[in-house]
Amino acid sequence: MTIEAPSTIDAIGTDKDTGPVHLSIFAHLPWDRSSLLLLQEKINRYLGFIEAGELAEVYPSGSGRQIAIDVYCKFRPTDEVTTFFGKAAAVTSEYSATLRYTHAGNGYADDTA
Repeated sequence: MTIEAPSTIDAIGTDKDTGPVHLSIFAHLPWDRSSLLLLQEKINRYLGFIEAGELAEVYPSGSGRQIAIDVYCKFRPTDEVTTFFGKAAAVTSEYSATLRYTHAGNGYADDTA
């Protein structure tokens, strides 16, 4: 799944070394206003998933663990997107979760080698 499916949780897993439950979001679109809105909707869904207790229902082994939302970006975030991530991370912390973003794989697709 991707940010184009805002009602779907893309992936759930547990880091065996550090213990947190990771909820992953795959942002594969170039950054513009509509892709940023899709990401915002997706993050809101994830926060609702946490708040409603759905995470504990569908992933019982994650119960009681720290929660990390990881956004894997195909394209380098613009300044606007980076600002959004900062604001979203503050909101996410209110749900006792962290929000991080990184590239998906070996760097951003729009970086020159």
